[in-house]
Amino acid sequence: MMIGAVLLGASWFVSAPSLGLGLVVTGLTFVCLAVIVRTLSAVQNMRRERFRGVLTDLAEDDSTAVVLTDPDGAVIYRNRAADQLLDTTGIDALSSQLSDVFAAPASVLYRLQGRAQAKGTAREEVNTARGRLRVQAHLVRNDGFLWRIDQLSHGGAGVQVGEHISLPMMTVSKTGTVLFMNEAARNLLGGRETTLDRVFTELPIQPGTIMHVSGRDGKVPALVCEIPTTAGRREIYLLPPSSAPELSSEEWAFIDGLPVPLLKLDVAGRITMANRRARDLLGDCDAIGSLMADQVEGLGRPVSEWLREAHSGRHLGRSEIVRATRLDEDVFIQISLAQITEENGTALVAVLQDATELKSLEAQFVQSQKMEAIGQLAGGVAHDFNNLLTAISGHCDLLMMGRDEQDPAYSDLSQIIQNANRAAALVRQLLAFSRKQTLRPESLLLTDSLSDLTHLLNRLVGEKISLQLDHDVALLPIRADRRQLDQVIMNLVVNARDAMQDGGTVRVETRNVVLESALLRDRASVPAGEYVAIRVIDQGTGIPADKIGKIFEPFFTTKKAGKGTGLGLSMAYGIVKQMGGYIFVDSLLDQGTTFTLYFPVSRDEDTPFEDAEATDAQPEDAPTASDAGIDPAGQEASTLLKTDAASLASSTGIQVSDASQIAPVIAQQHEDEGGGVVLLVEDEAPVRAFASRALRMRGFAVLEADCAEQALQILDDTALKVDVFVTDVIMPGMDGPTWVAKALIDRPDVKVVFVSGYAEDSVSDHQARIPNSVFLPKPFSLTDLTATVNEQMH
Repeated sequence: MMIGAVLLGASWFVSAPSLGLGLVVTGLTFVCLAVIVRTLSAVQNMRRERFRGVLTDLAEDDSTAVVLTDPDGAVIYRNRAADQLLDTTGIDALSSQLSDVFAAPASVLYRLQGRAQAKGTAREEVNTARGRLRVQAHLVRNDGFLWRIDQLSHGGAGVQVGEHISLPMMTVSKTGTVLFMNEAARNLLGGRETTLDRVFTELPIQPGTIMHVSGRDGKVPALVCEIPTTAGRREIYLLPPSSAPELSSEEWAFIDGLPVPLLKLDVAGRITMANRRARDLLGDCDAIGSLMADQVEGLGRPVSEWLREAHSGRHLGRSEIVRATRLDEDVFIQISLAQITEENGTALVAVLQDATELKSLEAQFVQSQKMEAIGQLAGGVAHDFNNLLTAISGHCDLLMMGRDEQDPAYSDLSQIIQNANRAAALVRQLLAFSRKQTLRPESLLLTDSLSDLTHLLNRLVGEKISLQLDHDVALLPIRADRRQLDQVIMNLVVNARDAMQDGGTVRVETRNVVLESALLRDRASVPAGEYVAIRVIDQGTGIPADKIGKIFEPFFTTKKAGKGTGLGLSMAYGIVKQMGGYIFVDSLLDQGTTFTLYFPVSRDEDTPFEDAEATDAQPEDAPTASDAGIDPAGQEASTLLKTDAASLASSTGIQVSDASQIAPVIAQQHEDEGGGVVLLVEDEAPVRAFASRALRMRGFAVLEADCAEQALQILDDTALKVDVFVTDVIMPGMDGPTWVAKALIDRPDVKVVFVSGYAEDSVSDHQARIPNSVFLPKPFSLTDLTATVNEQMH
């Protein structure tokens, strides 16, 4: 308005008509704008006053605090209840007026305003020293926000008592914001704080230990107790440490109602105070007056000695986990001790926490580590045993050549072979437990496979026990190794039979099962999906609760000596796991046991197992000469093939000194006899001796090497033609797949046979990158080896 008047006045003194006219127009424009702005402001004020009048008529006597603010948060109106609630000493902003009501009001109001602008209204509940409040925000067109602050409660026990006790306490949100702090806490800290990092000198908070808080005059030690409440909030209590004065009876009465287990112990270790939660945790309503040593055990030293050290000031604040002596259940307790000063000297305050779940997780971790270690040990032992068994059974095969039952040594050799086969079966059980046995998975219908197995199962259970099979209608297929799955079922049925000495019924059920959500039990999680469940149910003696957690461990058995190896269930566990299944057990003493197996349903699009092309690892009976396809003439001729220079020189009359000179002779013999040239690489000398003799007897020319480096040195002669590599997988230095990959660069057409005392999965990743390769597991027989090499050759 003023600018417009100045421009209009200036136009009278301008001589140029056009300039004067311009000043007049500009001045009138400013005058008009000023009039419009003042008019709009007057209208806005009239509307606001009218709205305030309406609010005054409606809300002035309302018991709920009602506040009207502009968009910037400045207070326009508040009713009588709001005047009583808020600090109105010359402060316009609502957030400032609420600063003495609850902590961090600006952040609460900002959140509510944002949600109210989006949805029209919003509300939130907060804890305050005066109780629990509900703050509501309503968007009032473009005029601001209408706030309603309702008193939901007058503190509930925790807040109301917390405000008036001398024990410092505070309420904290899940983000670490201090929502409430009682007067004792404010006096300790020298004022109100809004975040935990301004209260404690170190984070995170460790309940049950002595921590330092930022006091009015410096660091103050305090024993921290923490109580979880709703919506992730926590109530934190600061108990006196050793230098604090004695707690009053009113404070101990308050502590008795805390949901934090607390004890007070005298110098003799006797419980002089135990709040309700501590008595519940100990399982003794009469715990007061008893000795702590009678309530807990398991420190590895006398409890009285531990308490004596704490009274002397040693190891305070350090947690110990003990076991309660209650008989109804196993309860583990984590205890932290702190000193307090009383008239008669010092006493101990013990903060207890239920550590049962923690011990359960620890036991689960230890169990998994133990099972993994045993599995690795089993795999390593199996590898070494397989090498020994290969040499034993292989040389027995060689000795059995040309012998019949009339031969005096025939029965002795048969006994050696039978026991070698039993040892091989035991090794396979070890490999099954460690999930390293070779599988041959296929799509199975359990109705068919169990029907084929029924006759054998009936023979296993005997006459006193009946076998019942109950199949679901339209049972879905699964993907599994049929032979291994049959072995699992037979083991479970045999165990059921042995548990029913007086007879009964073994029931085998199959069911289609759909899990809508993950099945969580026995520290395992079965994902949601379609499964086929197999249940083997008996009416036997059941499994004791203290043994049910050990039944899948190898060599654990409840049977008498000589009645079992303790590998049956561990083998079943390993096989089921390797086939992607799950196995659970439910048992009640004198009522029976149920083993439940879950296998995923097999669909056409399912991918095969990693070892789908594995060969059967089961040793065969000792072959005869005709079985091996060996005739005396071929055997006699093949024995002339020697790999060392001296033998070759003596048998052929050709003087040779190294592998490069041997090569032409071997190649020439290979052409003359019509066989093939095999490079045998094996670090175990007995296995190498048997394999080389077996292959020569079959008519192959054999080059031997005891390591990968020697094999590559032999292949340096480009004139040497090799048809098949037969190599161990795991050897000192370079392993089998690595040296074969190097050799195939210059000899891409050579076929490969990998042999190993480990399972196929130890080489499967490498083998997938090596063409024309197969896997032959140890122990292998003479027939296994020669047949595999012959198939690769042709």
